[in-house]
Amino acid sequence: MQHRVHRMPFGAELLCGGGTRFRLWAPSVERVELHLPDASTSSRRSMRPGAEGWHELIVPDAGPGSRYQFLIPRRGPRSQGVHCLAVPDPASRSNPSGVHEASIVIDPHSYAWREASWRGRPWEEAVVYELHVGTFTEEGSFAAVRPRLAELASLGVTALELMPVAAFAGERNWGYDGVLPFAPAACYGSSDELKALIDAAHSLGLMMLLDVVYNHFGPEGNYLHAYCTEFFDSERHTPWGVAINLDGEWSRTVRDFFVHNALYWVEEYCFDGLRLDAVHALHDTTSPDLVSEIATALHEGPGALRHVHLVLENDRNDAHYLARDPRGQPIRATAQWNDDVHHALHVLISGENDGHYADYAAAPLAALGRSLAQGFAYQGEFSPFRAKPRGEASGHLPPSACIAFLQNHDVIGNRAFGDRVQAIADERTLTAAYALLLLTPQVPMLFMGEEFAASTPFLFFCDFRPELAGAVARGRLQEFKRFAGFADEAAVARIPDLNDPATFAASKLRWQERERSPHRRRLALVRELLALRRSRLGPHLPHIAQGGGFRIEGPLLHLEWTLGEAGRWLVLAHFGASEIATQLRTTGEVVFGCGVHRSGGSGAVEARLDPGAVLVMHARSDDLERGRRPSR
Repeated sequence: MQHRVHRMPFGAELLCGGGTRFRLWAPSVERVELHLPDASTSSRRSMRPGAEGWHELIVPDAGPGSRYQFLIPRRGPRSQGVHCLAVPDPASRSNPSGVHEASIVIDPHSYAWREASWRGRPWEEAVVYELHVGTFTEEGSFAAVRPRLAELASLGVTALELMPVAAFAGERNWGYDGVLPFAPAACYGSSDELKALIDAAHSLGLMMLLDVVYNHFGPEGNYLHAYCTEFFDSERHTPWGVAINLDGEWSRTVRDFFVHNALYWVEEYCFDGLRLDAVHALHDTTSPDLVSEIATALHEGPGALRHVHLVLENDRNDAHYLARDPRGQPIRATAQWNDDVHHALHVLISGENDGHYADYAAAPLAALGRSLAQGFAYQGEFSPFRAKPRGEASGHLPPSACIAFLQNHDVIGNRAFGDRVQAIADERTLTAAYALLLLTPQVPMLFMGEEFAASTPFLFFCDFRPELAGAVARGRLQEFKRFAGFADEAAVARIPDLNDPATFAASKLRWQERERSPHRRRLALVRELLALRRSRLGPHLPHIAQGGGFRIEGPLLHLEWTLGEAGRWLVLAHFGASEIATQLRTTGEVVFGCGVHRSGGSGAVEARLDPGAVLVMHARSDDLERGRRPSR
């Protein structure tokens, strides 16, 4: 049995000799009181102000389970004088009654880890499965995820990525509106139940990744504005409100807050890595910037003892974050979500080209080929949608530096009706799309239920107070009105109410579907492709040091990667609308084929390709050598 704890300068820390030290960073106020509702003596105690805006108090009789709040003096109308605002600990490890109520002192040593020998897995082995705890099961809890782990491991998944679990307002949320970054959302379960989930995953060989949000706080339940204005930069804004102060006066403590948060989830909860949400929205001119600082802290801390991975969402396609050292190891981030692969694939199989998809509409097949073979489709070229250049050269990076996907929470949930890919795609091309996703070298990611073509949508939902929910809904509806399909009020009126509990309920997976067609067929396809990935492509992935090549031949996409001394990995996909005749080189072994009709023989043979046809081959070095020899 092993116990894990991350020590930090924030919040409530149990002391070795007994008692608890409480610390709050509140430079905007001169006086702070600690409120202990369950204390047998005085429940209000003055904290000692210190340097750099800190307030501290050691309470000998406070221990695990003690409830506490900080009382911030507030001056009201003249008739009311000074009153106090009770706020939770921004570094609370637990807020079981919600983000507006008291925090609770937690003893991290209370959970005894069973999988003490776990050292993680190399990133090249990753097959990521993104899930939302609240809608993954009917119960919507950490505990309810555990019985599903063995099935995912059997399918071929090797890493689960949890959408953010930091405490948010209300009982339902995507998680990107978190306000207490160190406290697991109480609606999902306790901190020990989250640890038990991670422990169980490790026992099955599954990595656990966590999505974290460092670019903003949610709009409800964030009390930092009341007593710590230094935490924010009022001169800068993000799509979610005022920016966080990462490079101005007082920013050192703000940066420490997030660096410690990253270390906390990896050290105290034994997560195998983090996915940093929207790093392009971080306003940070410091060198090293926050992303680099977090990467260094993880590499030099827990990453020195086990595999720890850092994944980015970065609309700017900043390839320098993904650089490798001479040994091929990540210097900063391990990988980035590759939006370009998704966007190009989406245009090809759905025909949609509104919004950001317009950047891929002119040559979607070329964009897909470049992004699959060489990292990004945009590597410094001008983006018409963004009206500026986007991206950096990425062909020198190994394919594992990118995560490819056909669906994720954003691309489904930001559709008005949360519809999944099978509702909008040409069915004939979906098999080719999944073969490209799962049998090419970039790290693949599936969104929960995708493996069995779940019929349930993934809608946008929240549980805000009515006036805030109304404002969020109005802003979202204005976004949809830019699209032709929502030009009239009748169409807009059909969009589900984001604050209605029924919208949340409609997004829960129906696991019994996977036993029926067509869900059973999709599950069989994904299982087959992942088995082939593991047995045929997997052994070669560590040896693919850089990007591959691609070429376009009408509606055909040809892809090729060098597998070190093991030959080449070849993929052919047909995204045209009608059957096509072509010549195929048969040198090598067919790994997977669908919709390909060819005559026998060796060398170049005639073949007919159905729409959506795909062929994956492994041309070994000795096969290639024989192919070069003249016939006798």
